[in-house]
Amino acid sequence: MGEIAGWIAPIATMIAACVTAANLGARVTGWGFVVFTFGSLAWSAYGYATDQPNLLWQNLALTAVNLFGIWRWLIRRARYDDWARAAAEKSERRSTPTLFPVSSLANGAVAGADGATLGTIVDAMASCEDGRITYLVVSPGHAGTLASALHILPWSEIRVTHDKVETRLDPDAFGRLELAHASRWPARA
Repeated sequence: MGEIAGWIAPIATMIAACVTAANLGARVTGWGFVVFTFGSLAWSAYGYATDQPNLLWQNLALTAVNLFGIWRWLIRRARYDDWARAAAEKSERRSTPTLFPVSSLANGAVAGADGATLGTIVDAMASCEDGRITYLVVSPGHAGTLASALHILPWSEIRVTHDKVETRLDPDAFGRLELAHASRWPARA
């Protein structure tokens, strides 16, 4: 048992850390905590099998933390996302303004004129006066890439549907957008 747990524990922990650090949304983060739970249980078994009580107790405590993470990200947050998505779909069938969950912007992909992914949304900047989104800060490429440039995508260049964010810009036009420097994002209205 100890030898198998000794292999499962570090592998599960490394996979879970990568999944959680990627921050690909509530559901994926929740599944990262599921894998973390398997890892902490394997570490607990390894600690027990190798007579290391500190490792055992530490990972039993981490199992409790991981179960909280599952509840927080996979159960509660995913439920909120489902409710927001349902409200957005209902709003499309009414004569009132169409709504979308702002939380869907976080880490969402921006599709270009040809439908290909241009980048991943890092943040949205909104006006303090009226709450309207002024621009999105977008990292080029797909989620998980290590791109360092951040582009400012004006809200006027964006179209949001219930399941995606689109722009009419092509990759060349997207590449020419103003850059947001880490220490000073524009504060323009």
